[in-house]
Amino acid sequence: MSAAKPASTLPAWAAWAGPHEMGPYTVGIEEEVMLLDQLTWALAHRIDSVLPRLPHGRTASFTAETHGSALEIQTGVHAQIGEAVEELAALRTELDGTLRPLSMRAASAGTHPFAVWQEIVVSAGERYQFVYGSMRELARREPTFGLHVHVGVPDAEAAIHATNRLRTAIPLLLALSVNSPFWQGRDTGLASARTPLFQAFPRVGIPRAFADYAEYAESVDVLIRCEAVPEPTFLWWDVRPQPRFGTVEVRIMDAQTTLADTAALAALVQCIVRLEVEGGAQTFDAGIPAEVLSENRFLAARDGMDAELIEPELGERVPVRALLDELLAECRPHAEALGCAAELETVSRLADRTGARRQLELSRSLGSLPRLVAVLADEFLIRD
Repeated sequence: MSAAKPASTLPAWAAWAGPHEMGPYTVGIEEEVMLLDQLTWALAHRIDSVLPRLPHGRTASFTAETHGSALEIQTGVHAQIGEAVEELAALRTELDGTLRPLSMRAASAGTHPFAVWQEIVVSAGERYQFVYGSMRELARREPTFGLHVHVGVPDAEAAIHATNRLRTAIPLLLALSVNSPFWQGRDTGLASARTPLFQAFPRVGIPRAFADYAEYAESVDVLIRCEAVPEPTFLWWDVRPQPRFGTVEVRIMDAQTTLADTAALAALVQCIVRLEVEGGAQTFDAGIPAEVLSENRFLAARDGMDAELIEPELGERVPVRALLDELLAECRPHAEALGCAAELETVSRLADRTGARRQLELSRSLGSLPRLVAVLADEFLIRD
């Protein structure tokens, strides 16, 4: 690894937030949820009606998204997964209470099962109009809904090390989180249709490995200096450092329908970050070739937990379930240290029946995608 660039020579946006007073490996959860018309179960493009009605003092917990039918829920910073999920449960309940008098509901999944792009409305906010101006009609494609998990890290170099290492875990995390088999009213044959849909945006996917934080900062800053993007959060990578929060943010995962599944994924991400940061020397290693990572990402999006991922050192493909079992064994000691052992143990249950599999089973038994969406809305408040 090259020598670290002095903090004084880094751009202002790249200043790394110091460790949180709660200690290292704090966690915060963001989930993008869909707003629904309770009569038709179609998307409701009414974010401007919803935000002013949300409980006083919660304006920082609910924010608009690019599309007028989407809303992001954000927890605060927590030392443990259980605390973050408790807050998320309260926020989901508050949102539900705000929506029902408007004949609306909320639900969480990677895509809305029968939305079509002709009906999509872009939010009026300055950020989202910039997105539309930058990407034109690409911004009006059907909205996708993701789960983002922030984990605090001690310093910027540790963040780059963890980001580099997490790149190899991205396909596994995607396979576990798949929750979007439907698109425009059709079974796509993909476990995560959200993944290729979101891929239409620029600056997405698995980032390259960076030799150190200075290289990362310069790579991003050249885009800002040349006015390609206004600030770093317009790089929508699957995993990225977040300097202003002092976190590594994992963004690859489909939004989860139930709180229990969200807790399982958040616990796994928190454990992986601690595993990588505490794992020893932070020497630069590009890891698995980019071509293999890209193919594994596609295989995970297509097949979910039935995927077989390429292991270049073995020269063969390996069931993702076997890779998950190995990772869980490595993570269990870290889960004990972080206080999320119970949540980590539920990962195996999610692996056996992902959100995508549940949606497919429900659609067959119910015989109607609007009825499926109604069930997703009912499960929005389920704790277990």
